[in-house]
Amino acid sequence: MVSEQISLILGPSFVLSFQEAEPDVFAALRERLASGKARALTMGADYLAYALLDTVVDKYFVALEKLGEEVELMEDDVAENPTPELLQRIHRLKRETIYLRKATWPLREVVGALERRETPLIGRAIEPYVRDLYDHTIQVIDTIEALRDIGSGMLDIYLSSISNRLNVVMKLLAVIGTVFMPLTFIAGVYGMNFEHMPELRSPWGYPVVLSAMAAIAVWMLCVFRRKGWL
Repeated sequence: MVSEQISLILGPSFVLSFQEAEPDVFAALRERLASGKARALTMGADYLAYALLDTVVDKYFVALEKLGEEVELMEDDVAENPTPELLQRIHRLKRETIYLRKATWPLREVVGALERRETPLIGRAIEPYVRDLYDHTIQVIDTIEALRDIGSGMLDIYLSSISNRLNVVMKLLAVIGTVFMPLTFIAGVYGMNFEHMPELRSPWGYPVVLSAMAAIAVWMLCVFRRKGWL
């Protein structure tokens, strides 16, 4: 997201605008003014200031639309494919919404002051336009707050998904360890190789012990499945 600071100075019969860099935020408005079709040519400087502020607010809607599209993509991945890259995207979304919130709150105060006509530079003729601009500013702030809440919710879902995956892995490892505990015990007993151990010299001792170990493993897996642990 690219950001810049825009300053406006409103006088009785003039409006000064200052921008930091290209592209020109007011390019479309400039074209309408150059073509002679802009209402600001006949409404006065206060309407032109409103038009400039309205253009700025419209740019916020464009930025929020892009963030909304990114949120939709992340919502599909957060439960199905929670990766570290997705976590970085969620944190970036939260940072961007916080930045937008800090940028729009002062704008709301400015537009609110214009709506209350705290300056004689605002005429009654543009009161409906300024009121509509204030409503759009509130809508922008509400959308930012909603995206911020969605980002927090996605972070919680991401952490829950990671925890669930970890629980599944730990459950599988616990089952494997439990199955191999008796097998390891049997292998350890018959691995001591004492001279007078039973079945030590029996020609069927080795396959019998392996068969017993396999039967124990299969029996334990069946018990685990019956209890719903697998």
